[in-house]
Amino acid sequence: MSNILITTAQDAVSQIPDGAVVMLGGFLGCGAPETLIDALVKKGSKNLTIISNDAAMPNVGVGKLLKNGQIKKLLVSHAGTNPDVKEKMNNDKEFECEFIPQGTLAERICAGGNGLGGILTKTGLGTLAAEGKQIIKVNGQDFLLEIPLKADFALICAYVADKMGNAIYRGTARNFNPLMASAAKQTIMSVKKIVEVGEIDPNDVITPGIFIDYLIQEAA
Repeated sequence: MSNILITTAQDAVSQIPDGAVVMLGGFLGCGAPETLIDALVKKGSKNLTIISNDAAMPNVGVGKLLKNGQIKKLLVSHAGTNPDVKEKMNNDKEFECEFIPQGTLAERICAGGNGLGGILTKTGLGTLAAEGKQIIKVNGQDFLLEIPLKADFALICAYVADKMGNAIYRGTARNFNPLMASAAKQTIMSVKKIVEVGEIDPNDVITPGIFIDYLIQEAA
């Protein structure tokens, strides 16, 4: 049996301390765990390192944490939709924003979840992205070695899950959420609906419950 705990968003995020590394699912707000983000904003954990596809928009997704001054370091593929990032970079010398090509970001998270030592990619060769990184030659071609990304916590969002945490997604909300579920020490998942074990066809399960530690029912 799964040891998954069905609880509230506030109780689930209460364990996230200052300085934690947190992965946040979603793509420009689509599939973002808004209920969990709101709870984390309310808790007020500071100096967080956030790994996300993007910085979303002001007061949307990751943008809520940024607006509340809770993020010390942000790892994203782009941040152009959120002007607060530029303002933060200009005015807060302790704030750091690291840009990672989107495909590389996804594969580094996969590597973290799958226990790999890293990935090899041509993306970024000959650019600022290659500074300080190891170049490995394979069959006469150069590749950048990109190290895995892992987190203390992953906050993700699915559509429906059973009481063992087996989950399915709807549409493009199946973006970074499944990748991040396996790349964190603890994964907290919010869903629109929780059903009994057996109500989800095993062939439809995208994220197995073995990766989920806490399950949150979103308010209707």
